[in-house]
Amino acid sequence: MMTTTSNAATSNSPATTAPDPDAPAPDAPTTGAVTTARPASVALITRGRRSRRRRRLLVMTALALGAAALFAASLMVGRTFYPPADVLGVILGHDVAGASFTVGRLRLPRAVLAVLTGICFGIGGVTFQTMLRNPLASPDIIGISTGASAAAAFAIVILGLGGAQVSVFAIVTGIAVALAIYLLAYRGGVVGTRLVLIGIGTAAMLNAATNYILKTAPQWELQEAMRWITGSLNGASWPQVQPVLVACLVFAPVLLLTSRDLSMLRLGDDTASALGVRTELTRIMLIVAAVGLIAFATAAAGPIAFVAFLSGPIAARLVGPHGSPLVPAALVGVILVLGADLVGQYAFGSRYPVGVITGVLGAPYLIYLIARSNRTGGAL
Repeated sequence: MMTTTSNAATSNSPATTAPDPDAPAPDAPTTGAVTTARPASVALITRGRRSRRRRRLLVMTALALGAAALFAASLMVGRTFYPPADVLGVILGHDVAGASFTVGRLRLPRAVLAVLTGICFGIGGVTFQTMLRNPLASPDIIGISTGASAAAAFAIVILGLGGAQVSVFAIVTGIAVALAIYLLAYRGGVVGTRLVLIGIGTAAMLNAATNYILKTAPQWELQEAMRWITGSLNGASWPQVQPVLVACLVFAPVLLLTSRDLSMLRLGDDTASALGVRTELTRIMLIVAAVGLIAFATAAAGPIAFVAFLSGPIAARLVGPHGSPLVPAALVGVILVLGADLVGQYAFGSRYPVGVITGVLGAPYLIYLIARSNRTGGAL
């Protein structure tokens, strides 16, 4: 009797009433709500991707048009202005009175060399910055360009070399300096900060050696050596253009084909390895191709300051962080070199090498990066 009463009391208590297993949870969404939410989220993601692709396409189109406009201006503008019809006639091989020599022999090689060096510096610089996840990891900051220019000064002043011999010596030395920096920074892997610091120290030593060489140089050799220090397109000719063109055709496709792996390296070595990337082999391929571009461009025009350093960050700001940064950085590099060359030639009373103008643009950004790093307490 007591058991029956207890069971009755228990069954009448609201706190102990067993829930109906067939009743739906009050807050659980119904099947229709789930079905509606999923297409909505998928549509939102799809719209975001389309928006990013549209933005990337528009920005790259604008960059390409800007580069084409600067290229055309560099052929038309000068002490003598030539209309577009005359310039086009020269490019097509027609004999245009007065323009064939000035445009075909002087301005066109200079403009083509500016385009090719802009591509080389832009792609080479952003490859290092992306691979090492550090905006300071640029060839002109970590000593690769400095090594090539120091070698050229040494070849001209000390060894008495000239022409193609200087270019070959600069290319080989630039590659050797890059290899030395990589080996010094390697400790079971390469950390971006360590490589940057070693590269900055190497660049300082090479700059000191270059200054000593210039101090002892005879006057007639000093001007030629200075072109390798500041970066200049003066005296550009078709023989200078050809090696850089070959370098672009050989090394740029390697980087473009490995752009997916380069993007994976942004996530870190562990994540990239988990996604199937052979990190060390990929990094070596990227370094060889990027150094090849930088070395050949430096051998042709000298170390045009900060083009490799600026192209990648500017491109990333314009197109966003998604997608490969190589082609946008190449276009930005072309615009920087062509624009700086036009400014250096015609904006002031005197003519300045292109490297002087790009140095004026790049130095404040370098100071900004270091100041931001100190303010946020982050690594270089």
